[in-house]
Amino acid sequence: MPRNPWIVLFCAATIVTIAMGIRQSSGLFLRPIELDIGVGREAFGLAIAIQNLILGLAQPVVGALADRYGAGRIAALGGLLYAIALVLASMIAGAVGLNLTLGFMVGFAMTGVTFVVAIGAAVRAVPPERRGLATGIVTAGGSFGQFLLVPFSQALIESFGWRDALLIQAGLAAMLVPLAIGIAGRPKAPEAANIPVQSFGEALREASGHSGFWLLTAGFFVCGFHVTFIGTHLPAFLSDRGLDPAVGARALALVGLFNIFGSYVFGIMADRWRKKKVLAGIYFARALVMAVFLSVPFTPLSATLFACAIGFLWLGTVPLTSGLVAQIFGVRYISMLFGTVFLAHQVGAFLGAWGAGYVFAMTGSYDIVWQISIGVAILAALIHLPIRDAPIARLEGAR
Repeated sequence: MPRNPWIVLFCAATIVTIAMGIRQSSGLFLRPIELDIGVGREAFGLAIAIQNLILGLAQPVVGALADRYGAGRIAALGGLLYAIALVLASMIAGAVGLNLTLGFMVGFAMTGVTFVVAIGAAVRAVPPERRGLATGIVTAGGSFGQFLLVPFSQALIESFGWRDALLIQAGLAAMLVPLAIGIAGRPKAPEAANIPVQSFGEALREASGHSGFWLLTAGFFVCGFHVTFIGTHLPAFLSDRGLDPAVGARALALVGLFNIFGSYVFGIMADRWRKKKVLAGIYFARALVMAVFLSVPFTPLSATLFACAIGFLWLGTVPLTSGLVAQIFGVRYISMLFGTVFLAHQVGAFLGAWGAGYVFAMTGSYDIVWQISIGVAILAALIHLPIRDAPIARLEGAR
């Protein structure tokens, strides 16, 4: 019996809301952990970088498992591991424990409860003309979680300390297990009766022979670099400029709030406009927003305006990038193929988290990282324009 699409969308969006909300609050723990157990910014950045790298490396395999066995089982296992990892993270005493818990364990856990698995379940539950909207809703869930849970986590840290805050986050992560029931069920085989059935290997070889697949992958690398650098280091950057830590927490919350609108808007645009052109516009706009932010005095107002602007552009790339993958290659193996593209996102995230911390340790400043961020944003905008976005011959011939 087919599931109600709205139930699938609600559960998928809520899973991403909780999972991403907890993850996006990681930067708030940098200073408390640094002051309490002496773990510096480079070491903390390395833990977040490991988390992102593991999430990326495991994502194609986990996506393939979700395509074969269903998203619900994968999400339930991810939620359980997430809760365990956060409990253990509350007990750490040094950099090794930080890397094992917030690094490796959370990285593995996130593979089952973030965009790749949740979006895979969502796009299969709706007709093709609503897939952009569906991915926009799920993506907005991650931003809604950031808006809710970042200030909530900051309040927990201030009231109970960072260790108890992690324990409370573990309780939230455990809620992902029952929510996984709402996206359970095995995917259907072909998208239409006259479309040939492929194996995993055939689907991957088909995608790897398409230049657009690699251009999307390169663009998503830049997206990962941007969001993880800003999400991990913006609070500390603002504190270094003499602003109150609450300004950094509020900035991350506003990023989440405005990306709710951005994800929804770009999800609708994914159904109506050429996705590659909208993606190019997003990256050009990111470069402009960062350049303006760095050229004006750092004040609570400028930090707030920057957070609102960059937040609107934050994850609008997700419905557009996943939508292009589905549009060109179909949805049968969407979790695996988007998971492969997502791997590049997480490699970029690794460099955004650890690389920024390393540059700060070497130079005492984030200036070089900001300059790189602007440059790669412009490059990403340009490489999306030549993508061939028509369905491949296998799908077009079947239609």
